[in-house]
Amino acid sequence: AGILQIFATILLVRLFARRNFAIGSTYIRLEIVITALLGLTLFGDLVNALTLLGMMVCTAGLILVNTSGASVSGSFWGREAVMGLAAALAFSLTSLLVRDASLSLGLASPVAAAALTLCVMVLVQTGLCLGLVARRGPREFSQLFKYWRLALFIGCTSALGSIGWFTAFTLEQAAVVKTLGQVELIFVMLISYFFFKERPTPREWQGILLVLLGVSVVLGADW
Repeated sequence: AGILQIFATILLVRLFARRNFAIGSTYIRLEIVITALLGLTLFGDLVNALTLLGMMVCTAGLILVNTSGASVSGSFWGREAVMGLAAALAFSLTSLLVRDASLSLGLASPVAAAALTLCVMVLVQTGLCLGLVARRGPREFSQLFKYWRLALFIGCTSALGSIGWFTAFTLEQAAVVKTLGQVELIFVMLISYFFFKERPTPREWQGILLVLLGVSVVLGADW
């Protein structure tokens, strides 16, 4: 899971530098549906029809928001598409493997199981990333120390988020957790509006409403 997450993140960062980023990023938004399909195929995680419908509505909303104002040109089966699908597949497998690893510990407390899984995964990733940074040269480490305050803030907030994600994966199917987690889009929009003065476009509002609708359907399916 740790290796796959690093691989997926590298692909995502490289997509940012591509001219036709919107196409690849659109495929990444299929992550929820891919997680549901892989969960069923590899781990026998069944989702009911209403939950699957909510996931698809949420995915449609994410695609709307993601492609808002973006210039999409070229083929939908080019290099960007392959990178996007590969990243989505890797992120999906990461979530499923995290859940499987946490459940395999057999601990009574889901929080303890999630914490142990997270610690092991972070240790593996730290070692791998240190090796990758060292390979690029000593100057990379000086850049890290130069922005240590920002790095510390990002690291702490990311750790808190990971604790929430890992605990949720231990308690519920990965595809359901990923769907419900898309409410983070609302917080992203609020931060963009109040701190960066960026106003959502009508298309983005439509996407947000679809995301909320999809999340509501998934919640309703479990009641």
